[in-house]
Amino acid sequence: MLVTTVAPASADKNDSSPGPKPTVVLVHGAFADSTSWNDVIKKLRHDGCPVVAVANPLRSLSGDSAYLKDVLAGIDGPVVLAGHSYGGSVISNAATGNKNVRALVYVAAFLPEKGESAVDLSERFPGSTLGDAQRSVPFTNADGSQGTDLYIQNDKVRHQFAADVPRNETDLMAVTQRPVTNAALTDGAAEPAWKTVPSWVLVATRDLNIPPEAQEFMAGRAGAHVTRVRASHAVSVSQPGKVTDVIEDAARSVR
Repeated sequence: MLVTTVAPASADKNDSSPGPKPTVVLVHGAFADSTSWNDVIKKLRHDGCPVVAVANPLRSLSGDSAYLKDVLAGIDGPVVLAGHSYGGSVISNAATGNKNVRALVYVAAFLPEKGESAVDLSERFPGSTLGDAQRSVPFTNADGSQGTDLYIQNDKVRHQFAADVPRNETDLMAVTQRPVTNAALTDGAAEPAWKTVPSWVLVATRDLNIPPEAQEFMAGRAGAHVTRVRASHAVSVSQPGKVTDVIEDAARSVR
């Protein structure tokens, strides 16, 4: 898997803030890829933030978290770690015990407690219609065992995932979506970093994947700073400015 690295803050001449800024590491969720952060990356770079956008494998929670841990190990200095959707579960696992991770940002994302899965949390509160919008595709693992990839049906991507994104964009998102395995969404989480690392949560109040009530519950349990945005699940695409504001608020807390 590839990691997309954006030029460091020193390359941006308009950065007049004192001292280096923390590296912002962005982790996408299911049915997406790192380009879902593109407009957020542009804004962060404009403001002088070094950025790394990680290609989340979407294969298993433990494996995806281990991969992210390796990425983080290659970054010097303080980190603000942000995750969208299932990416929230991944950052919660991967940041535990990493002293460089100074802030966590959850963008319409999961903040699981130990043992909880994405499916558990989605089904605990009403409002998610993702199950009916999915299609399953079986695949064979390298060891010969069978797995199941999950996609959103192409004709349902806009309504289910990105209702506030222009149709010409959602048509592309439908075709380029990355599948997540059923195992990744049903894996139980490890001890979460949000118990010890300050957290920020953006709640997407028109989310049909993760019920807003679930997002509020998880944010409250974590004692997170909460911002509410009237947006679909694809809020990093539809409202990148709001997402950037939350990430930069978290970054300002890092000294």
